[in-house]
Amino acid sequence: MWWLYALLSALFAALTAIFAKIGVSAVNSNLATAIRTIIILIMAWGIVLARGEAKGLSSLSKHNLLFLVLSGIATGLSWIFYFKALQLGKVSQVAPVDKLSVALTITLSVIFLHEALTLKTAIGALLIIGGTLVLIF
Repeated sequence: MWWLYALLSALFAALTAIFAKIGVSAVNSNLATAIRTIIILIMAWGIVLARGEAKGLSSLSKHNLLFLVLSGIATGLSWIFYFKALQLGKVSQVAPVDKLSVALTITLSVIFLHEALTLKTAIGALLIIGGTLVLIF
């Protein structure tokens, strides 16, 4: 079932790039990111509240909170740079470079999370890097 959610994520990420490129035309990219973030905030809290999941707040440890805050900071910076890149470049070039995050994530998961790097995963990461280079050059 995880793969269905992953495919939906990919679909909505693709739509995000298209909608964002149209949305940032003649708009400051930081303002566009802030507007998008408000919408995401409303949607996420709406889902949490509608499903009664807010009670999980009390069970967060300092460790959980620290890394969720760091993740939020990283996400915010990613969006800010992504919107600026979309404003300046072509979606067909920006999106593949952004997806280099997959290869970077694999590398960082091996270094920091001590996940096993299989030959298949390493080849996949190299193909992503190679494909990105083909698309941008």
